[in-house]
Amino acid sequence: MNRLDNVEKSQLRTNIPAFQPGDTVRVHVRIKESETKERLQAFEGVCIARKHGGARETITVLERIFPLHATIVDHIDVIKRGRVRRAKLYYLRELRGKAARIRERDTRVKTGEAQGASAAGKVK
Repeated sequence: MNRLDNVEKSQLRTNIPAFQPGDTVRVHVRIKESETKERLQAFEGVCIARKHGGARETITVLERIFPLHATIVDHIDVIKRGRVRRAKLYYLRELRGKAARIRERDTRVKTGEAQGASAAGKVK
């Protein structure tokens, strides 16, 4: 590691959930209305890109680019997990309605008993 990596490590946030392109996320952004007033505004949509790394990492949601480790992003909620085969989903920009749907990823945890029972059934 060089010195820049050590400086960047101190600037990284730890409360970012694990998500990838194709997931539907809700990004809560701090909006400054006046000198003293500040509010949160939520942007919800499909994450179509995740670029760079470290402190410079950005995500693209709803045609808006958010710096992931900046202070304007209050927190991120993962709404749905999508099943896609691309890292950049720019083709979704031209699609509308049902054509823009993304299949949902199966996130259920498989137990050992269920796997053993299904495997035993296949052997017979």
